[in-house]
Amino acid sequence: MRTYFMGICGTAMGNAALLARATGQEVSGADANIYPPMSTVLAEAGITLREGYDPARLKELAPDLVVIGNAMTRGNAEVEWLLDSRAFNCTSLPAFLADFVLKGRRNLVIAGTHGKTTATALAAFLLRENGCDPGYLIGGVPQDPPTGSHLGAAADPFVIEGDEYDSAFFDKRSKFIHYTPHIAVLNNLEFDHADIFRDLEDVKRTFSHLTRIVPRHGWIVLNGDDTNLAALGPLGWTRVVRVGTGEKNDLRIASFAESAGGATFRLFWKGTLWAEVEWTQPGLFNARNAAMAACAAGLALFPDNPTRLKLDALARFRGVLRRQQLLVDTPLVKVIEDFGHHPTAIAATLESLRARYAGHVIHAAFEPRSNTSRRKVMQTAFMRALALADEVYLGAVARAEQLKPEERFDAEVLIQFLESQGVRGCTAPSNTALLEKIVAGTRAEATRPQLVVFFTNGSFDGIIQKFVATTKAR
Repeated sequence: MRTYFMGICGTAMGNAALLARATGQEVSGADANIYPPMSTVLAEAGITLREGYDPARLKELAPDLVVIGNAMTRGNAEVEWLLDSRAFNCTSLPAFLADFVLKGRRNLVIAGTHGKTTATALAAFLLRENGCDPGYLIGGVPQDPPTGSHLGAAADPFVIEGDEYDSAFFDKRSKFIHYTPHIAVLNNLEFDHADIFRDLEDVKRTFSHLTRIVPRHGWIVLNGDDTNLAALGPLGWTRVVRVGTGEKNDLRIASFAESAGGATFRLFWKGTLWAEVEWTQPGLFNARNAAMAACAAGLALFPDNPTRLKLDALARFRGVLRRQQLLVDTPLVKVIEDFGHHPTAIAATLESLRARYAGHVIHAAFEPRSNTSRRKVMQTAFMRALALADEVYLGAVARAEQLKPEERFDAEVLIQFLESQGVRGCTAPSNTALLEKIVAGTRAEATRPQLVVFFTNGSFDGIIQKFVATTKAR
């Protein structure tokens, strides 16, 4: 079978292409930008990549199936030709995964507004460390396990990141609806993706749809501390396990503490100690990711007693790139890159950094780039979150020309609020100009230990790497 991936260099598309290759399919693809690391990984796997979109070339390739990536829209030359000609069968990425990768597997679908990538990596890592060969598809670049995708043994579980974003321009269902969960992990639920969902109730609706396809002999592993998830109801058609810090949870996180040396916490299963964890990952939010992943992996392998899953390997877990990733670590300066683009996640990360790096001046640079963060819809929440830093640098609003002024994230209003809270804030007409302000700001505080954290779900126009180079040169 010859399969063609349109938009192949995206993280999810590239890893799915690798899974397709592992199933024996002949795989090729195209993208507007062929760039590493994904292009390198695909080329090493023997997958032919083509730059740009060309209907004549696609016609000549004559694939059996075209997988259309989520980034593709009407107006794309190959999309328009396919719709006109109906020459080849087409599908979305989630539907392809359902048909060719997930069918017949015991699937662990890791969903939630925050923490999906890390929790997915943790579940796959723990399953591997406990002696099985799980399949997995992770929507980022993990350090553990060593790759972003793996087909695994057919008899072992498959762990997949369950995104609530839509599947394709022609399929507006959430991706996770395609993934036929045996175990659905609901890590948290908040409003996000303002370009897709109308409001919080709309997000709750799609999560409710996910719960309704969990079989009666499966499980929903639920954040028992999350009031929005509680609003989904009793979920009586399947088994439910609750995880959290509260006393009523089946799996309880207790005694969490964090310092410069790392974090510690204890896990209790139905009142009995399961594990005492010491690891390097920051924040209570990552302890929760670990608890959710451990519960799901434990139930998948040992349904009668999930605590048979050994958790000592957590001490070696190195995390996912761009998730609180430490890029520079010296006594006077630390630089961190984080994928944070939602106010709740940014606030949790800043609270963790404050505990871990006590005495440091915290500089937070934030790029409003996601389809939610570049709008005003969460401006008040971003104000409260960023006020947890000492100095704030606001990047240029991405694709600002596509939004009406009254809909657009307002940096000046946010800066005025920060100043009222005793936090210095600034912005600049471009991210390149902002870099100069960050360099100047850190030099002004050079007598005190400093931590600079960059929050973005994009590239921040390359200023993170430039700041790292400047800092190392100093």
